Amino acid sequence: MSFLRTVWLIVRKDFLIEARSREVLYTTLFFAVSCVLVFAFGFVREGRPLEDAASGILWIAIAFSGTLALGRAFERERQSETLRALLIAPIDRPALYVGKLVGVLLLLFVVELIIVPLVALMFQAPLFDHALLMMGLLVAGTIGFAAVGTLFAAMLVRARSRDVLLPVLLYPITIPVIIAGVRGTAALLEGDPNIAVARMWLSMLFFFDVVFVTLALWTFEPVMTE
Repeated sequence: MSFLRTVWLIVRKDFLIEARSREVLYTTLFFAVSCVLVFAFGFVREGRPLEDAASGILWIAIAFSGTLALGRAFERERQSETLRALLIAPIDRPALYVGKLVGVLLLLFVVELIIVPLVALMFQAPLFDHALLMMGLLVAGTIGFAAVGTLFAAMLVRARSRDVLLPVLLYPITIPVIIAGVRGTAALLEGDPNIAVARMWLSMLFFFDVVFVTLALWTFEPVMTE
């Protein structure tokens, strides 16, 4: 119960601060929408999008906007010098990680509520024909991406070049997640949707989620202690 209470307190704190400023939400959302629009102007010719472009662009927008959100995950604690207080507080360190992870996930899910319909509109992609399976791919892929990103954001919070180092470290590790998300989405967008292939990629995303979250929970306390 103390673990869950700590997670709730951290999520609630971040939510209340973001509700007042909306700084990270507006920045992330603007970046994601801009990314989709730029690609739309490049890959839509005479009202016809390039084949298989929608799935790749959707996940590129999620990855880029997610990186921006992750870069700000621990920024308020660093600026106000409260990160040290959180680390010496009598709480479970993994609860701090989970609280930050849940906050990032909620932010990315809000962004996806906007960019998924936008991609479907701009690229004439039937993203809602298999809504449950598509939702599963998005949720599983976002969790895998954010699980690694939250850990790296915590590791780099004291680094001067954290904005540069975060994508350098994050993208090579999360490439399997992004590829699985792209291929699973592409299978659903085919003229004859390949449900079996999409479910296979979804299973792989669940596997990545379990591995990444487990490793992050295991390594978060030693990383933050050092």
